[in-house]
Amino acid sequence: MPSRPELTDERRRLAREKAAEARLVRAELLGALRNGDVTVAQVLARADAGDPVVRQTRVLRLARSLPGFGDVAARELLARLRIDERRRIGGLGRRQRDALLAATSDAPGR
Repeated sequence: MPSRPELTDERRRLAREKAAEARLVRAELLGALRNGDVTVAQVLARADAGDPVVRQTRVLRLARSLPGFGDVAARELLARLRIDERRRIGGLGRRQRDALLAATSDAPGR
């Protein structure tokens, strides 16, 4: 197995800044979803547009951010839809996306 390349201090600093920016963008997006300012369909559209932060967000984090959903309800939703909790938004198949949209769009505030 090849060894990892050594990072310079500068490259390490840039990686930390990039990660911090991604966390901030993800937190803002999930907060907007929690507040009802954004819908699941809009989040999926951002993933389709190629937003890497959205594409790399786990579906479980998305489900937990839905209004009225906590950890247990989010896990039950994903189990019912047969979506693995470790799946990322960008890795959802067409049927999984459609099922997620159908399950989250019928309730008020979602």
